[in-house]
Amino acid sequence: MELSDANLQTLTEYLKKTLDPDPAIRRPAEKFLESVEGSQNYPLLLLTLLEKSQENVIKVCASVTFKNYIKRNWRIVEDEPNKICESDRIAIKANIVPLMLSSPEQIQKQLSDAISIIGREDFPQKWPDLLTEMVNRFQSGDFHVINGVLRTAHSLFKRYRHEFKSNELWTEIKLVLDAFALPLTNLFKATIELCSTHANDASALKVLFSSLILIAKLFYSLNFQDLPEFFEDNMETWMTNFHSLLTLDNKLLQTDDEEEAGLLELLKSQICDNAALYAQKYDEEFQPYLPRFVTAIWNLLVTTGQEVKYDLLVSNAIQFLASVCERPHYKHLFEDQNTLTSICEKVIVPNMEFRAADEEAFEDNSEEYIRRDLEGSDIDTRRRAACDLVRGLCKFFEGPVTGIFSGYVNSMLQEYAKNPSVNWKHKDAAIYLVTSLASKAQTQKHGITQANELVNLTEFFVNHIQPDLKSASVNEFPVLKADGIKYIMIFRNQVPKEQLLVSIPLLINHLQAESIVVHTYAAHALERLFTMRGTNNTTLITAAEMAPFVEVLLTNLFKALTLPGSSENEYIMKAIMRSFSLLQESIIPYIPSVITQLTQKLLAVSKNPSKPHFNHYMFESICLSIRITCKANPDAVGSFEEALFMVFTEILQNDVQEFIPYVFQVMSLLLEMHKNEIPSSYMALFPHLLQPVLWERTGNIPPLVRLLQAYLERGANTIASAAADKIPGLLGVFQKLIASKANDHQGFYLLNSIIEHMPPESVDQYRKQIFILLFQRLQNSKTTKFIKSFLVFINLYGIKYGALALQEIFDSIQPKMFGMVLEKIIIPEIQKVSGQVEKKICAVGITKILTECPPMMDTEYTKLWTPLLQALIGLFELPEDDTIPDEEHFIDIEDTPGYQTAFSQLAFAGKKEHDPVGQMVNNPRIHLAQSLHKLSTACPGRVPSMLSTSLNAEALQYLQGYLQAASVTLL
Repeated sequence: MELSDANLQTLTEYLKKTLDPDPAIRRPAEKFLESVEGSQNYPLLLLTLLEKSQENVIKVCASVTFKNYIKRNWRIVEDEPNKICESDRIAIKANIVPLMLSSPEQIQKQLSDAISIIGREDFPQKWPDLLTEMVNRFQSGDFHVINGVLRTAHSLFKRYRHEFKSNELWTEIKLVLDAFALPLTNLFKATIELCSTHANDASALKVLFSSLILIAKLFYSLNFQDLPEFFEDNMETWMTNFHSLLTLDNKLLQTDDEEEAGLLELLKSQICDNAALYAQKYDEEFQPYLPRFVTAIWNLLVTTGQEVKYDLLVSNAIQFLASVCERPHYKHLFEDQNTLTSICEKVIVPNMEFRAADEEAFEDNSEEYIRRDLEGSDIDTRRRAACDLVRGLCKFFEGPVTGIFSGYVNSMLQEYAKNPSVNWKHKDAAIYLVTSLASKAQTQKHGITQANELVNLTEFFVNHIQPDLKSASVNEFPVLKADGIKYIMIFRNQVPKEQLLVSIPLLINHLQAESIVVHTYAAHALERLFTMRGTNNTTLITAAEMAPFVEVLLTNLFKALTLPGSSENEYIMKAIMRSFSLLQESIIPYIPSVITQLTQKLLAVSKNPSKPHFNHYMFESICLSIRITCKANPDAVGSFEEALFMVFTEILQNDVQEFIPYVFQVMSLLLEMHKNEIPSSYMALFPHLLQPVLWERTGNIPPLVRLLQAYLERGANTIASAAADKIPGLLGVFQKLIASKANDHQGFYLLNSIIEHMPPESVDQYRKQIFILLFQRLQNSKTTKFIKSFLVFINLYGIKYGALALQEIFDSIQPKMFGMVLEKIIIPEIQKVSGQVEKKICAVGITKILTECPPMMDTEYTKLWTPLLQALIGLFELPEDDTIPDEEHFIDIEDTPGYQTAFSQLAFAGKKEHDPVGQMVNNPRIHLAQSLHKLSTACPGRVPSMLSTSLNAEALQYLQGYLQAASVTLL
């Protein structure tokens, strides 16, 4: 694409169309942009548009499109084409920083993100002048520019907070500190001075405080991995200024908004975070400053109001106290009983209250409420911070703290009892206090794993939780119902099993509650209870114990999906999946109705898939329905195909990318259930599965390979007779996969199925070419993973076509090639093969080479006979060699970049491990002994003499053991 006005005009029109609410206009425009994004100059056209367009909406749209384009295409993936040409990359890096700095804030944010994506890949090696370019802008004095630089630096350096330590990371951080730490410190001091100069100018203060927030965030990122020498030397400057900013109060920066945190609150929150970081990680160096920070933050907590805008500040301030109180050498600060009482009374109890804002979120923004409350993304809520502080204090002062709070809990419950409909919030706070007091250690998977001995959880459950859940109406006091259900969920390991069994019908009943939070919690609690393990690793709650509730459980779960706000509720769908898994054949009578409802749901969500977890559990539930029913009645597979194929066809025709990998997995499961020939409905689809476009998407590869394997297992003869013209297409897929380091193992899966199942004559003409392709790949890039797969393949080939055929095909490519493969690959590398089935294939294959390949006995290959036998005994007896050379690091399939659908394995569509050797050989060691015996009968005297001259003593001893076990001798 040329950088012409005509192309700019075309691009403008298509960008406009992508904003159209009508999918008929929007989708084709999106497809057009997708089709041209590989063209040279495309990103430069976008940058020109966002710089020169007269329409603001086009500028913003171009900046978002550009950022997403960079996100998808900048990373260069090994074995895959470079999606952005080198000249475009150079031009982008040359222009993007000045363009970002001169753009309005809305566009600056998008370009800043794009710079950090490019920086993640190219900085510092391929973009060495980025830092200098940014630091030089600090001199400009223009805070619009300075804030642009700070914002970009923040998005570039914040990854230091969660990267694993490595030499590369240290080198990069050192480079950044050398160039950035001093200018940042000078900017910090200058900005603080400007704040006092402009103390009465509201608009100037807003800009300056935005800078201070970013500077404080950068301080956190640069200090996270370790305490840099520069910051240790300049701690006085930073900490004194941080302390004075914590205590600063400027009327001009206060906001009237009760919801949105203002600049002052955001800055103080970040400073609390910075102080907590130093208190936790660098406590020795920070010790001189700690008392004044404790005092300042304590005063902050006691004087800050209950408004939502202070939530982040209060929670970070409490988190600071929590991190300090659990360090042994700060213990003395909290020892006094009056201090503890004061903290409990003034900080913990007030911040555990259920406020009007919480009530509003519970009712009107339930999804966000659930995410914060259940999934632990409530890091910045006051309640969570107060809870962490209770846990921190209990580390050294469990007795006194439990004593203080028991009094509070009792008085709150008494208040509630006086007038429940008015005072229900008192009970809510009491339950929250008990929960935070009792829980010492918690995991998502198991709930509470360590509890406070001083709290009687079962008694509290029976007296205060159960009555709420047993009340006649599922809709009264929804917050208390949610608290009660959450209590069961959290303390499921502490409450006795009989109490859990009493709770199950109550939870099933609450699936009908109108409140989204209540019926979601009920579904989640059931799902968690069904995963609990009892003795001997079976589920704690058995299918037999659930028998009386099966019908009402399934009815209420599916009904819950029809409640307003829960049509794609992932917790309900996960509970459906878990119920199927637990109940197994008890669900068979309900399958016709269940599969109809699941299919209708699938059809509805395929129009616009937006909830990945919901979709995943829905497909898992479909797989479970198929597995459970077909296990009892294999012929039922046809009725599932009838129910599902219409929807599947629609998904494939409409190219619903998110669902296609799932559809392939379910189809594989169904096809593998067929016992006889392959049904014609599958054969009609076969040619479409070989289309290159399907194989372009990484997420499709694993399920598609499995589906093709199912075709080969069930219908190799049909393919050979009715679709022989498609065999080159099948081998074309193998060729594409084998060329990629990330997917070569998938290519071997496919090749192994072709060799194992296709009639030999149908692949005769292609065999030599297959081997040549494999050798080319071995020469170009030999990796451990490739060698392991290659070894399994050649041994499978030997088992299928005979060892002689293997030797002949190698030597037909190049004379003496067979000996080279034995000497350079099989003998030295066989120890790397892993997996039971893989090892068995290799053992049987090598046994065939040793005993059924005449050239091994009387040509120059004979010298390799004993080393090969020694390698085979090593495969049996030595530990697996799992070393991988340093220069090899495989790209994980899930990790390839871009927004393509990643492949998500369905647990319940799992494939049974297939053993191609099967019953032919049960024990490979005995098989070796028997085969050697047979060989020695054919040429007496040869085998023992070869063994005695060159097999090492230990290997010989093992071999004697095999011969004894097989009751044979060598002649």
